[in-house]
Amino acid sequence: MEGRRFISDIPQAGLSRRQLLRGGLALAAWTLGPRWTRAGEPADVAPPEMPPSCDPECTRWALLSDTHIAGDPDNHYRGFYPYRNLQEVTAQIAADLPDGVVITGDLARLRGQIDAYENLKALLGPIAEQCPIHLGLGNHDDRNDFFRAFGPGYDDDGVVANKHVVTTEAGPVRLIVLDSLLNVNWMTGKLGPQQRTWLETALQSCDDRPTILFLHHTLNGELLDMGRLFEIIKPVPKIKAVVYGHSHKYNYSEVAGIHLINLPATGFNLARRQPVGWVEARLMQDGGEFTLHAIGGHRENDGRTQTLTWRS
Repeated sequence: MEGRRFISDIPQAGLSRRQLLRGGLALAAWTLGPRWTRAGEPADVAPPEMPPSCDPECTRWALLSDTHIAGDPDNHYRGFYPYRNLQEVTAQIAADLPDGVVITGDLARLRGQIDAYENLKALLGPIAEQCPIHLGLGNHDDRNDFFRAFGPGYDDDGVVANKHVVTTEAGPVRLIVLDSLLNVNWMTGKLGPQQRTWLETALQSCDDRPTILFLHHTLNGELLDMGRLFEIIKPVPKIKAVVYGHSHKYNYSEVAGIHLINLPATGFNLARRQPVGWVEARLMQDGGEFTLHAIGGHRENDGRTQTLTWRS
């Protein structure tokens, strides 16, 4: 895929060249399966070849949210077994490998303990050996245990202190994964002033490639600084969509021409009429096609594609 790399061309405000290089190495370390290591262990496996994009004008990504993996693989809730669900989803993804994967948080069940992340890492490993996987953090995640499981350094030289932020160029689009985790096992989330400042600076500095934001919390008041986020992104035409999870609902809406995409949960639903599964996204310069893959819950819309046109 054209321009595939693990740090985009967005300027990293306030970082020295040495810090930027170290941050890039850290990001590569957790986006590639063979480099997932515990603190202090070497990570000397060469990066695998990335799969080719479906065509030069389109990139295909698997989008997941709310996997809720526990330390006990037999953990279940509302009749759903999140570990088994993710096993099924990863098998589907591996059978037709995309250019990459994004999971928008609540990776773990309830309090984000390290054994949950070890299970998650094992489930994602076969895919991570072949394409990048970008992991966002939600309110049931623990940042410290996440870093312990997925490797050292991610909270040291990132673009925002004490937040886990990822940027990547994916063919015709740019993806930015933000961190809305505020407190473990609290319902509300927050980007915070430092992350908002970084985002505003980055958007002013980068090119006009269509940009999609990913975060965990819904945009209905549970993200405490939602208003300030929209003050930043509404005037920036390159922002085309915001993708999030948290509600365990599958929904599309729009604010000021910005598409809001609420992903279904992979772990379990909270309402009988909601699907459980993931979304396959074909992202292009002028829009995107989003196909639901329902593995449980309400499956009426399984295989249905939502076509969106980006604002100009």
